[in-house]
Amino acid sequence: MKILFEDSEVIVLVKPVGVPSETTQNGEKGILDLLKNQQGLKDVYLLHRLDRNVGGVMVFAKTKKSAAHISKQIQENTFKKTYLAVVDGVIEEKQGIYKDLLFKDSSKNRSYVVNRMRKGVKEASLEYVVLNENNNKSLVKVKLHTGRTHQIRVQFSSRKTPLCGDIKYGSKDRESDIALFSHSISFCHPVTEEILTFTEYPTKIEYPWNLFGSDLGE
Repeated sequence: MKILFEDSEVIVLVKPVGVPSETTQNGEKGILDLLKNQQGLKDVYLLHRLDRNVGGVMVFAKTKKSAAHISKQIQENTFKKTYLAVVDGVIEEKQGIYKDLLFKDSSKNRSYVVNRMRKGVKEASLEYVVLNENNNKSLVKVKLHTGRTHQIRVQFSSRKTPLCGDIKYGSKDRESDIALFSHSISFCHPVTEEILTFTEYPTKIEYPWNLFGSDLGE
């Protein structure tokens, strides 16, 4: 667990792939528990989540006041998140905005693109830019406008470019975990009011990120 920043109010870290954000129903410990046990933090508050097989930058609050402050930023969409993803196939439009209506089926832990608004349906929006293409894969940078369950995964899958390794949403590539990484977050510090930005890259040597090494930082 790599710590990027820590003070009396927040802690920013890189969540490893394979670790849930919080304790699961079957009792498996998540990153929140690791912070309490390994870092000796008595009070730590989960502000946002990453799927188990998604790694990358996360921020946690260390006080209730800071948790409320950053949660408000998330609700008001002033908390900024970008992701890196590798998708199967070539995207025709090299940059653009995806807007969809998403329905979450909680019983199946799965989201679907639907055609009309009804109970349980929420609007979803993101913007993307294709950074490179190789071996019929595309490296994409994604900026979320909304934070829906599995949003990036289902929006790209619905356009027949599922995330590499995302078997649940249609990828036939079984050689990797889901190729999605929380690349950067930017938020206003709850006390100093300074805008803080933290950036990290996935491991270049792991497939499919190794197809785009020169595009993954120094």
